[in-house]
Amino acid sequence: MFFKKTDVPANDRVPPGQTLTTGFPVLHHGDVARYKDVRTEWNLRVFGLVEEELRLSYDEFMALPRREFGNDIHCVTTWSKLDNVWEGVAVGEVIGRVRIKPEAKYVMLHAEHGWTTNLPIADFLRETTFFGLKHNGAELTPEHGYPVRMVVPHLYFWKSAKWLRGIEFMAKDKPGFWERNGYHMYGDPWREERYDFD
Repeated sequence: MFFKKTDVPANDRVPPGQTLTTGFPVLHHGDVARYKDVRTEWNLRVFGLVEEELRLSYDEFMALPRREFGNDIHCVTTWSKLDNVWEGVAVGEVIGRVRIKPEAKYVMLHAEHGWTTNLPIADFLRETTFFGLKHNGAELTPEHGYPVRMVVPHLYFWKSAKWLRGIEFMAKDKPGFWERNGYHMYGDPWREERYDFD
């Protein structure tokens, strides 16, 4: 098992300005993505600064090895949820199938309805970052990103894109949807990097 509950007191695991919740609040912009036939409507595209573009079908993605992950979630809207247990696919299982060009320094995550969010490549490639499929033993609901959401637990949760459809490798950073609308370009909860209106 990759994750077990920590002995660190909860107060030391909650960033400034956050409040603990036992629920799993649903927050997003726009419509929830729903699929009549997920096997034919969903795939994952890896593109940009790679030697050859990769496109995984739903069945190909679901056949990838899975493992258990655990983390705490911190949302920019000030809630935190501790001791989440996920079933998911390690980033390396997908990225190991492409050759990333050396000039790639950033990643743009693309989701349904044109939604995007940006990450430095080092954050995307962390061992704690993964593709989430189940949360606390249950398959993700459409509201929480079914069939696949990115999970980047060390950043505010808007960086954990729901309804993931694409991973674009880039040489230069650029803002995604919320970043263009005033959210911080990085989003470290411990530094309270919530908004950047400068």
